[in-house]
Amino acid sequence: MTPIGKTPRPAARHRVLALARAVALACGLAAVAAPLTQAAAASEVASVERNVKAAFLYKFLSYVEYPAGLLAPDAPYVIGVTNADDVAAELVRITEGRNVNNHPLQVRVLRSGDSVAGLHLLFIGASESAQATSWLRSAQKASVLSVTETPDALQLGSVINFRLVDNRVRFEVSVDAAEKSNVKLSSRLLSVAYAVQKGGS
Repeated sequence: MTPIGKTPRPAARHRVLALARAVALACGLAAVAAPLTQAAAASEVASVERNVKAAFLYKFLSYVEYPAGLLAPDAPYVIGVTNADDVAAELVRITEGRNVNNHPLQVRVLRSGDSVAGLHLLFIGASESAQATSWLRSAQKASVLSVTETPDALQLGSVINFRLVDNRVRFEVSVDAAEKSNVKLSSRLLSVAYAVQKGGS
């Protein structure tokens, strides 16, 4: 902690600002993600990017409507994560003791060959197209909201895909993929997306 009256050193000030922005993001989708500047160390940039993505994943659940009966009144929302253990660990940390629409949250780490049954959201870390496509097909069949971080993932069937735009974590959305997954996205979510694809475009 910086003593009162003293100015934080540049590196410390950057960490404080990054943490503040990540916390702000966790409180609402309209918050702007922390810029990933060249001045930051590579590990620090990766940490900020991980935290921002985890916060987005947690908040996405508030803006998705699932088919009737998919979520029992007392059941938890289950977030699956594959190929991104660091994001899974951050999700566990930020969702502890929290709930979405009066539902508790669980985080499950998936490996190749695992089932997506019981999930409500699946985050697929950077993957080869064939691997990502396999996960996306399974998620679509089970009405699981799929989120990726792979270039051209929307064309593979992802509903939401993270992108770095002007050194900020943003996300793009495929309405067509959401419809095929039988999930309805809030207009508020669409309004803050970097890009929205409709009609399979």
